[in-house]
Amino acid sequence: MRRVGDTAIAAVTALALGASVWLLHGGARATAPPQPTAAQSRSAAPHGHEIPAAPALPPAAPDRVRIPSLGVDAPLTGLGLTPSGGLAAPPADRGDLAGWYEAGTTPGERGTAIVAGHVDTAEGPAVFYGLGALRRGGTVEVDRRDGTVAVFTVDAVEVYDARHFPDEKVYGPAARPELRVITCGGRYSKATGYQGNVVVFAHLTGSRPKRSS
Repeated sequence: MRRVGDTAIAAVTALALGASVWLLHGGARATAPPQPTAAQSRSAAPHGHEIPAAPALPPAAPDRVRIPSLGVDAPLTGLGLTPSGGLAAPPADRGDLAGWYEAGTTPGERGTAIVAGHVDTAEGPAVFYGLGALRRGGTVEVDRRDGTVAVFTVDAVEVYDARHFPDEKVYGPAARPELRVITCGGRYSKATGYQGNVVVFAHLTGSRPKRSS
């Protein structure tokens, strides 16, 4: 199967990862999820302060994703592509679940790994509701089935309008182990929901054995 770096996935549509039905049915617009500021973008990152990348890990499917600063600790399920070529979303009724693109790079392996999840469901905020509040330098951890935890450091958090989603920038190949975490974001319309996506850019900076339960 071809990897993300070999073929562009169509932009993840805003409707696929958050329908915002709960906002329409009584949730106040003020409760909309946080959006990244310009200070967290790649263009604002100071030069020469990035943590060096750790050596790539061998391929291993992931089981769980954690973002300690946001309180995220979620199981992962495999995701494929929709008939139109876009990245499929986790089940609409599983706001606690995130997914990874299982035909692509595994998190920690050299290349670009993709994790995606809902920002909200009909019941309320979902797994990546707070993703836009993640800050550069934060940590994302991925438990892998080979018994290791891949530790990623956040390089940038950006938001893109779905009409101008930068496929190559988000999904393109990488010479080191990188991770993208994606959910809905951007402008909001009662008629169509979120108009874009929040994307976290991160790179592998360490690994460790999983703790025994």
